Amino acid sequence: MAAPDPVSKLSHLDESGKPRMVDVSSKADTAREATAKGSVYMSAETLALVTSGKAAKGDVLTTAQIAGIMAAKRTSELIPMCHPLPLTGIDVSLEPNDSRNTIDITATVRTTAKTGVEMEAMTAVTVAALTVYDMTKAAQKDIRISDIRLVRKSGGKSGDIVLE
Repeated sequence: MAAPDPVSKLSHLDESGKPRMVDVSSKADTAREATAKGSVYMSAETLALVTSGKAAKGDVLTTAQIAGIMAAKRTSELIPMCHPLPLTGIDVSLEPNDSRNTIDITATVRTTAKTGVEMEAMTAVTVAALTVYDMTKAAQKDIRISDIRLVRKSGGKSGDIVLE
C-alpha cells in the first residue's frame, strides 16, 4: 500500500503543488480565538534593566505589547496566504520571570470570521519578542527568542484544541 501523499494535506497548495490562497467563501462565520506563547531569554542583569524601566530605549514591556497588537492587525500583509480578518480583540501580555530570566509573552486574538486567528496570535508573540530584543540588544548581544507556539484555539470546523 502506498503511503499517503503529504502534499495533499497542505491546504495552501493546489492539486499540482502550486501555492494558493484557500477559498473560504462557503464556510460559515463563527467565533474564533487563538492563544500563542513565547519567551525571550536574557541575563538577570538585562531583565533587571527591563523591569526597572531603565532600558536605554524606554519602556520595553509597554512598547513590545503595542508592537504585538499592531502586528496581529497586519498579519495578512506579512504572511502571503493569510486572509485579512476583522479582528474583534487582541490581548498581548509580557510577564518577566525572574527564575528563568525570561520575558514570557502571551497573545490571544479573537474574531468572528470564516477562518481562524492562529497566525495572528503567533505573529503578535513574535513581533513582541523581536521588539524586546531590539530594545535590549545594546545591553546584551546573546538574547534568545524561543518557544513560540500555538497553545489553544477554538471555533471553526476543528473545534477546541488545547496544545498546552
